[in-house]
Amino acid sequence: MSRIFEARVAYFSMEVAIASYIPTYSGGLGVLAGDMLRAAADLRVPMVGVTLVHRRGYLEQELDESGSQKERPAPWTPEAWATPLPERVSVQLEGRDVQVRAYAYELEGAGDGSVWVLLLDTDLPENSREDRTLTNELYGGDARYRLMQEAVLGIGGVRILRALGCTSLDRFHMNEGHAALLALELVDESTRAAGRSDVEQADIERARKLCVFTTHTPVASGHDQFPLELAERVLGRPEIKHMAEIFTCDGVLNMTFLALNLSHYVNGVAKRHQEVSQQMFGSYPIDAITNGIHAATWATPAFQALFDRAIPGWREDNASLRYALKISRGSVQAAHLEAKRTLLGRVRHDSGKYMSEETFTIGFGRRATPYKRAGLLLRDPERLSRLAREVGPIQIVYAGKAHPRDDAGKDGIREIVATFGRLGTEVSAVYLADYDMNLAKLMISGVDLWLNTPEPPLEASGTSGMKAAVNGVPSLSILDGWWIEGHVEGVTGWAIGSRSQPRIGPDGVQDAENLYEQLERVILPLFYERPDEYVDVMRHAIALTGSFFNTHRMLQQYLTRAYFL
Repeated sequence: MSRIFEARVAYFSMEVAIASYIPTYSGGLGVLAGDMLRAAADLRVPMVGVTLVHRRGYLEQELDESGSQKERPAPWTPEAWATPLPERVSVQLEGRDVQVRAYAYELEGAGDGSVWVLLLDTDLPENSREDRTLTNELYGGDARYRLMQEAVLGIGGVRILRALGCTSLDRFHMNEGHAALLALELVDESTRAAGRSDVEQADIERARKLCVFTTHTPVASGHDQFPLELAERVLGRPEIKHMAEIFTCDGVLNMTFLALNLSHYVNGVAKRHQEVSQQMFGSYPIDAITNGIHAATWATPAFQALFDRAIPGWREDNASLRYALKISRGSVQAAHLEAKRTLLGRVRHDSGKYMSEETFTIGFGRRATPYKRAGLLLRDPERLSRLAREVGPIQIVYAGKAHPRDDAGKDGIREIVATFGRLGTEVSAVYLADYDMNLAKLMISGVDLWLNTPEPPLEASGTSGMKAAVNGVPSLSILDGWWIEGHVEGVTGWAIGSRSQPRIGPDGVQDAENLYEQLERVILPLFYERPDEYVDVMRHAIALTGSFFNTHRMLQQYLTRAYFL
């Protein structure tokens, strides 16, 4: 546990995907955080992760025959997987002291590297019944509950680190704005150290030098913001009103603007996202560090074994995956077939549906929310059935959870399942329930094509296509997020439309047409008629995409641009 005390970077995230059996994540933000910390373990970067324990998890999803989602909590027992630490700190909320402790989980990397993740918990007997629930639910409750959670994460997180003796911390990295109150605690530390009660500009500058902020959300409505009355009542901070240029935007406590104002370095998560963010926050310099994935985590066992034989050292040096071009077509095909059989076995187990390992299989796994446009592939079921009948049969595997309060996302799942009945016999489709890390790993490795259809420019980055690529699965995607950088037409995958082409027609009509044309004219003929050429695309997906879009490269860019370690 000495690595906690030696940490120089504290990485704060409201969710962290530690493992599938620890449901402290909902989707891409948490998976990215987990992959970032695993890369730090591989590269022996002195980092510690800070998150909440989320005792009730995110949600377990059930789907009935119509595709209607029912959700229930996904409780877990921290004591079974993590080490409870004796240290206690308090955070004042609504004028009362709320006690906070932490569990420590060790993430092991390649070799003997590891990092610790601290999971903050308020379920202590000295707290009130209500306060004991503050770290129970990920993205649950109302605005008051969320603000109190964010205070525990940001303020409580800094205090726990100090109580653990972390005196060498040079950087506090906020993965999205949920943790922005940590910057306020750093301002307070500076003020107390100077023997003052009032905040001065020097305190703000000291805090700013310590903070790094990564924004992930390309739409203003997605940034956490709280009414000033609520913020003052919960936090007891009258200076929020008096120092509006630091704490507020448009009359609310805006966590993104707080993080922007108190960070020396800010970045978006793809080059396109940086452009969008710069337009949103024009007075702040924003850099771009494109997301990546932890290759050793997301490579399926068949590909792990293949890389171990053909590219020794790839776990420690993800860039060496570029040598995948030297792997024989037959070896890549064999590894993919093993992964495909595993996925189709899961399909049979969960749905009773038998799918053929010889049939072209498309995968789509995302958070179920309207802008992801999961139904774009099924927009014209008759057209899809016709091209499958004339060019080659198709199988589709869907998965994805809707947030409990996202009625539009739930409606989208039902519409997809309802459309299955309009597909011909040449198209077989299934929607698998309870999408998590385990199911994601089966899907991104077991399908033949990974589909991504967001409404641009709403895809900040996306990482699922990167996970598919490290398993030799090419993408067919809208040119948004990371795919603008990773796409080489016909080499690493294919694009739906182009950035230079005007987007006409309501509700994705043109995007659907382009999608069908790519399948009918290019992708299906390549798969069925020229399989060796299809395997060449698979090898390039590994060599060009997998070797660059990984968290080893990403973390090294943070080290040189933001952490200066």
